[in-house]
Amino acid sequence: MIEFLIIFLIVLVGAIVQGISGFGIGLVMMAFLPLFLTVKESTLLVISLLIIAAVTVIIKNYQYIEWKSVRKIFIFALLGRIVAFFILTSYGDLDILQLYLGLFLIGMVIFMFMRERSAGPKDQDVTMIQTVTLGFFGGFIGGLFGVGGPFFVFYFLMVFASNKFKYLANVQFVTLLVSTFSISLHAINGDFNVDFIGYFLVGTVAVVIGTILGLKLFAVVNQMWVRRFAMILVLVAALNLILFSA
Repeated sequence: MIEFLIIFLIVLVGAIVQGISGFGIGLVMMAFLPLFLTVKESTLLVISLLIIAAVTVIIKNYQYIEWKSVRKIFIFALLGRIVAFFILTSYGDLDILQLYLGLFLIGMVIFMFMRERSAGPKDQDVTMIQTVTLGFFGGFIGGLFGVGGPFFVFYFLMVFASNKFKYLANVQFVTLLVSTFSISLHAINGDFNVDFIGYFLVGTVAVVIGTILGLKLFAVVNQMWVRRFAMILVLVAALNLILFSA
């Protein structure tokens, strides 16, 4: 019972951040879940709940989705998910992945800080190299660790810098597509067990509640402060995983 309560609280906090900034649930969950679940189990739970969070956001903001902008990054994100599937299936039960995840998250903090300082208020033309890089690594890291959202965030912050509703809706739409693809691959491969169902049901309730609360705050919260909070969150997650990795 305590285990389910802990999962509920972790997911709730992550979902609130997700509703405000477009990402966060994966970062929060992957900061703590690998302490008592394998990286593979944690990632599959995160990806499954990302689908619920994305649907919750899209229902309220579907009119802002622009398939033309989504299509470009989606293709490369799928390639990243395919590569991640094979790695997670083969090595997802190894504790050393916690260390790799922590090191990656520290790099993410540095990248996020640099991106914030260089970000502008106007929409930008994204180059093909940026699209391929952000798309592939968003798909790969998301499929391997469940925290690929920031890559999609950076992409759509450039494309829709002047319209935060378009930014949020399209980030979640890409997340929905690639997460559904990943879960389908793992389901076909037989990677889910009975215990997962209980975690998923508890997490679903937390996701819906947290995302709705986050969306209410989205319209009034300063996005710069949300991004800075996210950077602190990522750093804490990274140090936590490195210190407790085997």
